[in-house]
Amino acid sequence: MNTKSIWLAVTLSMTDLAGPASAADNTLAQSGGAAIYSHRGGKTASGEIADPENLTAAHRSLPFGTMVRVTNTQNGRSIVVRINDRGPFTRGRVIDVTPAAARALGFSGLTSVKLSRGP
Repeated sequence: MNTKSIWLAVTLSMTDLAGPASAADNTLAQSGGAAIYSHRGGKTASGEIADPENLTAAHRSLPFGTMVRVTNTQNGRSIVVRINDRGPFTRGRVIDVTPAAARALGFSGLTSVKLSRGP
């Protein structure tokens, strides 16, 4: 194997480890903490105006516009949110949701969740 072949093999392996390549891929499976966040009227990382009454969320790496099913593992409630911001930046948390999403999920403060591709 020459250097180019090795580089290509390593690059392809790293791409596989990076996770799903598109929002249509149903392989997302994460679990961890979720928190409520809100900054009414401010801009999100995607450039849209933040609205705490929308079912939206912040995720570190999923593409903006990705629809994600969030399931509260404490009570079994599940909703679909749209990723429009970046975060959370706190260890152990996998997603930050708007107050409207938190109400729909039946929590205030922090909870444990499971993420999967929605809807």
